[in-house]
Amino acid sequence: MKLCILFPGIGYHCDKPLLYYSARLAKAREYDVLPLKFSGFPEGAKGNEEKMITAAEHALSQSEVQLAGTELSRYDDIVLIGKSIGTKAALAFREKHCPSAKAILFTPLEMTFEHRTDSCTAFHGTSDRWANTSDIERLCKENNVPLYEYEGADHSLETADVFRNIGYLRDVIEKTDRLLTK
Repeated sequence: MKLCILFPGIGYHCDKPLLYYSARLAKAREYDVLPLKFSGFPEGAKGNEEKMITAAEHALSQSEVQLAGTELSRYDDIVLIGKSIGTKAALAFREKHCPSAKAILFTPLEMTFEHRTDSCTAFHGTSDRWANTSDIERLCKENNVPLYEYEGADHSLETADVFRNIGYLRDVIEKTDRLLTK
């Protein structure tokens, strides 16, 4: 059996494109899909390290509550897909509960790399104001994490050009498909 757990971001819920289409794709690939819902994050977390740490701990705590009844041991293949602060929560959850899970990191934060990053793949927009591109590139290289970058894309992997966004989204989902079928 296969399981895909979606870890959203502070303002990026599972009904937004990256997570919505990843969920649809995982279902099509016969994964059980569990989309998490986070709420109650501190205001003004961006640029405030203390609030970001609190937000990450909050996301992990909410993940553990929502997944408490899930028998992870029933699954042969577990994939965690995180977005932003959800990338940190996903890897922290993995360390505690499912160490052999693969992880897909949509727009990871620098703090994401405080955790084990084996079996991870990252996606980053070069105009992401939540994560410095050179830091993400360095951290991915140091941790041997494959990195896909999207020129001019923001923290949602979007630009001002709708057609470019659709192309980026297609590319992300095609790469996600390859990761799910490995």
